[in-house]
Amino acid sequence: MALTLNEKFLNGFVGSHEVESLATQTSDAFATVCNRSGAGSDFLGWVDLPVNYDKEEFARIKNAAERIKKMCDILVVIGIGGSYLGARAAIEFVTSPLYNTLAKDTPAVYFAGNSISASALQELLSICEGKDICVNVISKSGTTTEPAVTFRIFRELLEKKYGKDGARERIFATTDKARGTLKSFSDDMGYETFVVPDDVGGRYSVLTAVGLLPIACAGIDIDAMMQGAADAREKYSEKDPLKNDCLRYAAIRNIMYRKGKVTEILVAYEPAAQMLSEWWKQLYGESEGKDNRGLFPASVVFSTDLHSLGQYIQEGLRNQFETVIDIKTSPVSVKIPHDPANIDGLNFLAGTELHDVNRTAMLGTLLAHNDGGVPNVVLEVEDRSAYSFGYLVYFFELACAVSGYMLGVNPFNQPGVEAYKKNMFALLGKPGYEDMRAALEERMK
Repeated sequence: MALTLNEKFLNGFVGSHEVESLATQTSDAFATVCNRSGAGSDFLGWVDLPVNYDKEEFARIKNAAERIKKMCDILVVIGIGGSYLGARAAIEFVTSPLYNTLAKDTPAVYFAGNSISASALQELLSICEGKDICVNVISKSGTTTEPAVTFRIFRELLEKKYGKDGARERIFATTDKARGTLKSFSDDMGYETFVVPDDVGGRYSVLTAVGLLPIACAGIDIDAMMQGAADAREKYSEKDPLKNDCLRYAAIRNIMYRKGKVTEILVAYEPAAQMLSEWWKQLYGESEGKDNRGLFPASVVFSTDLHSLGQYIQEGLRNQFETVIDIKTSPVSVKIPHDPANIDGLNFLAGTELHDVNRTAMLGTLLAHNDGGVPNVVLEVEDRSAYSFGYLVYFFELACAVSGYMLGVNPFNQPGVEAYKKNMFALLGKPGYEDMRAALEERMK
């Protein structure tokens, strides 16, 4: 089993009877997901995706990835939110957060279009100088400001460098199947296109072409990743939340929320999981944070953040709980050497695996935070393989949907995200926003 829920560090905070008391509500929320009978049910395509994906497109993804590997030093992935976080999380989790600087036979993968920073974009353009480049632009509509502006710049760069015909072979668009600005433009230009499914929202899309093309370009086994998700889907099909770790996690989160633990901190002990945490924060924050409800998703990487946020978690407001990702095995062996002078007093650790020291730090922290009044949920993950990543993604997605329905919100919309876009368009002078611009400028006087 790739993932196990460990509730040992919930003792004294959440009793088994409390999970049992929510069993009916948890089961009903799960049924709402399975039956597609709740709010946002048009966006539940991810539920069966691991076994019901487009096999022909999947083969095209692998074929395109092989071509990109052969002709490019750098793949620039242009997208924002769910259009880039899942792929970046997978690449860093399975390989390394230093993937781009490692010796490898696959292209470096850089992510752009997720901010409007001129300096960040210029730095990436500098990195691309003298390199062979491919671009994967990801946008359902093609009109989202951040990726659209970035795509303009990189499209111009590729056309100047390779000509329009050469650029055509190096630009890949992941977009709507049949409509939208980017789809129409890509068809006109002859770019190869992949599909953002109509029934899968951005934050749930990592196991679609949105995530799979960049992931495959990094040399990661996407077959194994999909198998991990498929096995998780099968494992968490059990309707009884008392026998289903995924549903238990959803129930525990709701119990915490009702007890005033309104902040959930995702904890990792591997820097390779930092972007997984960023993906998780979007998944839960955008799914649950509405109607003046929802847990606030935060994250830390220990032991690094024990020397900064650790103090607050230990002794700050008691409005939080932690969900710890415990990666049980390491892909490498690093032993602590013996020092004849023993200048640091650590010879008692000589010959010890560094990974074992890291997990011991985790256990010490779990005990300390429990003593400080912080409940901890532990998710034991076997390793950092592509299989485990797919398994973990499905676990979090299903738990998020169930938990959202238990909170009484639509887990699949994000109306609040549109507010800043409208204000920005108005202030930038987009046609049709004149009245709104005048009102906003008056407010800012």
